[in-house]
Amino acid sequence: MRYNFNDIEAKWQAYWAKNETFKAENHSDKPKYYVLDMFPYPSGAGLHVGHPLGYIASDIYARYKRHQGFNVLHPQGYDSFGLPAEQYAIQTGQHPAITTEENIKTYRRQLDQIGFSFDWSREVRTSDPKYYKWTQWIFIQLFNSWYNKKEDKAEDISELIKRFEAEGNAGVSAACDDAVATFTADEWNAFSSEQQQRILLQYRLTYLAETEVNWCPALGTVLANDEIVNGVSERGGHPVIRKKMTQWSMRISAYAERLLQGLETIDWTDSLKESQRNWIGKSVGARVMFPVLPAEQGGQESQVISVFTTRPDTIFGVSFMTLAPEHELVAQITTPEQKAEVEAYIAATAKRSERDRMADVKTVTGAFTGAYAEHPFTRKPIPIWIGDYVLAGYGTGAVMSVPCGDQRDYDFAKHFNIPIPNIFEGVDISKEAFVDKENTIIANSDFLNGLNYKNATRKVIEALEHLGQGEGKTNYRLRDAVFSRQRYWGEPFPVYYVNGMPQMIDAQYLPITLPEVEKYLPTETGEPPLGNATVWSWDTINHKVVSNALCQSDSSGSAEDTDNGVYPLELNTMPGWAGSSQYFNRYMDPHNDEEIFSQEAINYWQQVDLYIGGSEHATGHLLYSRFWQKFMFDKGLVPYDEYAKKLINQGMILGTSAFVYRINEKPDFFISGALYNDYNNPESKSEALTVIRQFTGDDLTDIQLDPIHVDVKFVNSSDEVDASGIKQWMKDYNYEHVQFIGTEEESKRGVIRVNRDVEKMSKSKYNVVNPDDICLQYGADSLRLYEMFLGPLEQYKPWNTAGITGVHSFLKKLWRLYYDDSGFRVTDSEPSKASLKTLHKTIKKVQEDIENFSFNTTVSTFMIAVNEFTSQKCSSREILSPLLILVSPYAPHIAEELWEALGHQESISTEPFPIFEEKHLVESTKNYPISFNGKFRFTLELPLDMSKEAIEATVLAHQKTQEQLQGRTPKKVIVVPGKIVNIVG
Repeated sequence: MRYNFNDIEAKWQAYWAKNETFKAENHSDKPKYYVLDMFPYPSGAGLHVGHPLGYIASDIYARYKRHQGFNVLHPQGYDSFGLPAEQYAIQTGQHPAITTEENIKTYRRQLDQIGFSFDWSREVRTSDPKYYKWTQWIFIQLFNSWYNKKEDKAEDISELIKRFEAEGNAGVSAACDDAVATFTADEWNAFSSEQQQRILLQYRLTYLAETEVNWCPALGTVLANDEIVNGVSERGGHPVIRKKMTQWSMRISAYAERLLQGLETIDWTDSLKESQRNWIGKSVGARVMFPVLPAEQGGQESQVISVFTTRPDTIFGVSFMTLAPEHELVAQITTPEQKAEVEAYIAATAKRSERDRMADVKTVTGAFTGAYAEHPFTRKPIPIWIGDYVLAGYGTGAVMSVPCGDQRDYDFAKHFNIPIPNIFEGVDISKEAFVDKENTIIANSDFLNGLNYKNATRKVIEALEHLGQGEGKTNYRLRDAVFSRQRYWGEPFPVYYVNGMPQMIDAQYLPITLPEVEKYLPTETGEPPLGNATVWSWDTINHKVVSNALCQSDSSGSAEDTDNGVYPLELNTMPGWAGSSQYFNRYMDPHNDEEIFSQEAINYWQQVDLYIGGSEHATGHLLYSRFWQKFMFDKGLVPYDEYAKKLINQGMILGTSAFVYRINEKPDFFISGALYNDYNNPESKSEALTVIRQFTGDDLTDIQLDPIHVDVKFVNSSDEVDASGIKQWMKDYNYEHVQFIGTEEESKRGVIRVNRDVEKMSKSKYNVVNPDDICLQYGADSLRLYEMFLGPLEQYKPWNTAGITGVHSFLKKLWRLYYDDSGFRVTDSEPSKASLKTLHKTIKKVQEDIENFSFNTTVSTFMIAVNEFTSQKCSSREILSPLLILVSPYAPHIAEELWEALGHQESISTEPFPIFEEKHLVESTKNYPISFNGKFRFTLELPLDMSKEAIEATVLAHQKTQEQLQGRTPKKVIVVPGKIVNIVG
């Protein structure tokens, strides 16, 4: 009977779906185990063979835990909001919901085809109103909360209001905006409602504020840092500028220390933890206040520049100050003479992303504001510059520049000829240099002399605090997360505006669903796409979305308080990470319409036990989702403030790209990989250049060649493509007048040879391999085994389709253990000792490998075992039944088929995992080499516990010994128990 893998796999995929084989229960006597995959975004391109790598690993582990008797939750869903669907909608006019649904159907078909044991009854989609109802609900909870630093947790905003009413804000220790004015209880109670709301926005965990953002004019939206690559948008490669906009933000900075400390409690990869530590960026130092000196023109209001420094002991080396170009004081302190230069510099800087500015340590640019600050100790004037190496969002957006102690400050000073003193140069180390404004001595001539770094730092901080011009401070690089996007295809905010102040829609009226719009671009006046909606106002009396015609609003989106109670809704939508920040909890109770999840469900599943996903989300999704979890823990919604006990980052399967080369000087001409190699070889360069000249008709000398990707599906195993075929393909991709130049041999054969290189597998590089093709040709079980066999899970590894034949041959060999040409060959015969040994060493190795996530070595173990069983001619049911359970997590389809052939009526998926018995690996006999006069003649298997005398007697009595001796009596018999027997004749 043949191994008809296509029929077998279709049969069992249908069986699993019909019987809901992998459906998890929220009530079970079994122990629970929660295996989670990172949310996939359903792109129009579908899956390529690189995408399933992590899913296969998590599926193996989920299946293994079921064999171990666990109630396993292994859900799947879709991160289905996002920019790609919106961009497609802009290009085609088709609603993003339609394309998203089509993409999801493709993903679901492909995922099912690979045989994943997902509990599809729990599927969620971030774009489903039933799902994003709860994203909106969490936003409301955040809005109605503040962070109590004393209690180190979030609390309801009503508690803060009570404090304000009773005692004002002077004694409140809260995470809030920097510029919060102090007020008494009487003042608070006398404030208007609008004033109180504005103050509360400075404390809320989600708040409106003017923020520096990454603005992409071409896409018409704000981008997160991880959506920008090399200064342009990841999607489309469009320029990105820095721009101030009023945005919703999340006060994630309040949780900075807890986010750091929480890393010590979870089993995540060291590299991922380090990425988060660096992103959070904890620094201990001091805040120093530098007064801005009044301009000579007079009349300037007194300003203070706040600086955070980790080295307050270097304060006497400050020779200038540098502000970020976006710093709010720049416009206020710049002198008229410097205004034009400063404004031009700010405009140029806005075109560079923060990542580019942080990474560029060589380019020095800046502008002098014309203003000066006063040194807090020496009282000397310090020039104030602006420079793009200072970031507005890091620290205070200003640095005290110490060129004798910092390389970038040094480079800046040298470039602009700013004096560079030693740390004490020009400072009078006397009591006059260290007095406060009342002439009180705060230090003497021994102020810093002879002190080490820690003591000097302490001394400076004490002096600053005495002067009232600084304090010790812990700072974090982590900034509050911008939460607004100028897009259509995202979660609507549950927010309307009364007189410009945001109001939350009551949770009982959620979800607020996306309105219909005619186009998905920003409005002509620059409003987000939702500004195109004609029915997008909130009726506070009837609690529903109504026509904008009922709402009187100004251009800024605020409204006069009208009698009909209709107000404008928020026009921005939430970012992509909103929906992915709590999906793992929603999976526990996905169909609950009354609450985000029941306490019964959350108390049963508690945490994710194993999370597998890409390291590229370290400082995006994984940081934001930890923040949301900690907030939900503070609110008593979840039992743990970390949602995933263990996280593994799978590596990446790389594609092998194919290249031809375009002649820069003659852009219609392309040369083959072979001719390219000849041109770059000094010995053959002139001949290659002659060939190129003959084709182009130009007297080219040195030429520039640009690599151009070729779709790998046209490339054969010899790295060649048909010349006419590739020419037509390139015409289809907008290369209208294509001329190919190859070597003389290539021209004769009508082929073009490509060069190959390993790159990230991507549709844009034309190097993707479709899993549909692999499953059709080799089967899903072969795909699963091969992806694991490629190498360790965490490593990057190149894909080579030719290599899959090895694992496919293994599966056919496995099949032949159960079926031969005569039919089913498994019997109830007693297993041999050799087969038992092979089985139990395989059980031991497979279990160790799975628990260590060493899936690649397990595949090798299977191959060795099947080879040994084949050579042993094993047909024993006692051996071949447990073998299928071992194989089942990796190759579930063939395991199910052969399990059924063994006579079982139920799925193999919950059969107990075989128990390793060490006794089968303990040797009871020894195959002794029998030698005569030192020359080996034959072997004889004897019990290991046999005495020397018994061994000698048995060997001498053996027929082969008698044949060797031919009647002679041996002079001596040497017996080494457990090793050798040597007969000396």
